[in-house]
Amino acid sequence: MSRHRHKPFIALCLIAACAITVANAQEAHSGKPAQPALAPKVINIWPGVAPGSEEWKQKESTVHMGPMESIVNVTTPTLTAYLPDPAKATGTAVILAPGGGFLFQGPNKDVAEWLAARGIAAFDLKYRTAQIEGENEAQLGQAGRARFGAQINNYALIAGDGKYALDDGVQAIKIVRAHAAEWGVSPDRVVFMGFSAGGMITEYTAIQPDVSARPNFAAPIYGAYFPTVPPIPKDVPPFFMELAQDDNLAGPQIIKFYDALKAAGYKPELHLYERGGHGWSMRKQGTTSDHWLEEFYWWLEAHGLTKPSK
Repeated sequence: MSRHRHKPFIALCLIAACAITVANAQEAHSGKPAQPALAPKVINIWPGVAPGSEEWKQKESTVHMGPMESIVNVTTPTLTAYLPDPAKATGTAVILAPGGGFLFQGPNKDVAEWLAARGIAAFDLKYRTAQIEGENEAQLGQAGRARFGAQINNYALIAGDGKYALDDGVQAIKIVRAHAAEWGVSPDRVVFMGFSAGGMITEYTAIQPDVSARPNFAAPIYGAYFPTVPPIPKDVPPFFMELAQDDNLAGPQIIKFYDALKAAGYKPELHLYERGGHGWSMRKQGTTSDHWLEEFYWWLEAHGLTKPSK
């Protein structure tokens, strides 16, 4: 099937990916939303203006795509910290990067609260997005969708649109480690998790040249593609990966990245669901992918990250 015929599907994927946690998240066993112990705290990850965007003039705005709300033109990257009850804290930190083609993004509040309720400090990353032009919500939404369509027809565009987001991902790791004592986390228990385009940020942080700034664990969830699979270096952290077999947006590229990790001698854990599409997050679909977060938690447990270190 041609890429042109995929466009209605692509539009649906964009809506799902850039509104990662709009659907009502439910606590895995009780059916009630999990709540963090402490009020979320927002932290700017760069002192002053983020480097490289000093001349940016666009204003951060909110657009609605159906019932879903997304942010565009992000210029000031932040972390929103969801810290657990100190009595339950494990010392593990998970940085969460949303999707949306580096054009749109929504918060990961539901995932963050789920983790914090289990003693894991969660940090919701709002990274810089590519500039799109528009005077109002309708124009911004139209421009963003057009740019996303261009990415599908030219994979190299997504790397350019994500240039500053990748920098923000690395900086987020540095900030969490710098404040580890203050936030009750261990600097050697930093997990980076990203969804769709945020998955590309996750992958990049794990293989970027500065070994000291890589996360200790990486979890790209239906992570977006690189235009070409980059070389896999030494000292890559353990990977937890999830995707659905009917993910026609990013699935083939995710498999290529998985294969590259395997060829380099690593043993990434891959959950390949029968179905689920792209961009499901906490949205229930009646598939086994509904339990992806529990499976991630079990992976953390297997690595000793769900209990305080001795």
